[in-house]
Amino acid sequence: MRILLVEDNQLIGDGIKTGLTKLGFTVDWFEDGALGQDALSSAAYDAVVLDLSLPKIDGLDVLAYWRQNKLNTPVLILTARDSIDQRVEGLQAGADDYLCKPFALVELAARLQALIRRDHKQVEPELSHADVCLVPSTKVVTKAGQVVTLTAKETALLEFFLLSKGKVLSRELIQDKLYSWSDDVASNTVDVYIHNLRRKLGNHFIKTVYGLGYKLEENE
Repeated sequence: MRILLVEDNQLIGDGIKTGLTKLGFTVDWFEDGALGQDALSSAAYDAVVLDLSLPKIDGLDVLAYWRQNKLNTPVLILTARDSIDQRVEGLQAGADDYLCKPFALVELAARLQALIRRDHKQVEPELSHADVCLVPSTKVVTKAGQVVTLTAKETALLEFFLLSKGKVLSRELIQDKLYSWSDDVASNTVDVYIHNLRRKLGNHFIKTVYGLGYKLEENE
């Protein structure tokens, strides 16, 4: 899943980006409010981690701008402003969750996963289709009860499909979800990952919708 991180502290920002990337997220990091504000409409982000004390534009003003412009991506505020009044102000401005500094990376990741599940109307902590099951918190994938070994990108792609059941996913959207702005992506990368998932999970697990993209097979 692709995350927009808006954080001006170099140490914290680098730690979040590195940590979330190791946990299978794709992260784009911006260090001031103006760049972060514009970034949300430029890619298919699944959630935002937003600091409040930002250069150029304050985080609450960034959040207000997003909500006024109908950008409804889930937003988790991450800040040192930890008074009750400040938390309430952030939530009333349109934030979906609030985490105070200092924080544990595992909690941040868990909160992001919960926000993303909720945004996709997915209540259960496990994602499944036919005999394939993925536990996002552990990245464990099973098929008919047997563990299947996937790479980090294959797992991220599988999670995207499982969160998007019934939808056709274009090659461009898949690529947008799996890679950040700084990644160098080959033209056939998505096709390779689709091939690998079919090989490991079944040839008919993912259906090609010619001219449009891919979707999970409905009658697996």
